[in-house]
Amino acid sequence: MATEACGEEGQVKLLGVSISPFVVRVRIALALKGIDYEFIQENMKDKSQLLLQSNPVHKKIPVLIHNGKPVCESMIIVQYIEDAWDTKAPNLMPTDPYDRATARFWAAFVDDKLFPCLRAVFTGQGEQLQKAAEDFVTNCLLVEEALRTNSCFSGKPYFGGDEIGLLDIALGGMSAVIRGLEKATDTVLIGQEKMPLLSAWMDRFCKLDGVKEVMPDLSKQEEFIRARRATFASPPAGN
Repeated sequence: MATEACGEEGQVKLLGVSISPFVVRVRIALALKGIDYEFIQENMKDKSQLLLQSNPVHKKIPVLIHNGKPVCESMIIVQYIEDAWDTKAPNLMPTDPYDRATARFWAAFVDDKLFPCLRAVFTGQGEQLQKAAEDFVTNCLLVEEALRTNSCFSGKPYFGGDEIGLLDIALGGMSAVIRGLEKATDTVLIGQEKMPLLSAWMDRFCKLDGVKEVMPDLSKQEEFIRARRATFASPPAGN
């Protein structure tokens, strides 16, 4: 609910770009918790003073501002949302310490392993694109195996159990980028043949209330990706 919020939650603002998967993560967490907030669309080519002041170290989005205090980095923000509004359902983190550690491990895996591969697919051409896609699939197969065998996830509709949790948000926030890249590059990154559990999970996740409302439009995501990839493929202009 992207509106000005000054009720029991206090004043909540989110600085971001609507198609950013990292911003999508935060918007999903806020939506699931039912937190009203003001969404401030940033121009990353002309960053606002509010963004530069709120995140002077990295100067990146997303930034959550809660009662005037900025919180940066998407997964840190998601965990902050859980801590700050822990009485609001759903719980985004498991209560069991081992389950919490497992969720954090795989959420870190998404950022440390999957996202670099996805970025390489985004920028890659020819053999580089093929290699990046293969690396992404290889890493996703590890997540598929965890869905099949890990006691924290196996047999459950979401990584968080019956409701989505930290890992669902970490990976699910990238869903539109993944599907957009598949269309723009004519590759299969998460397919039913090799990853039936992960593919089915992504379909369920994207249809959830609180998720589908903030997920970027797939056609616009694909259009953006194609336009950006065209600039990577174009030779530099001569003098």
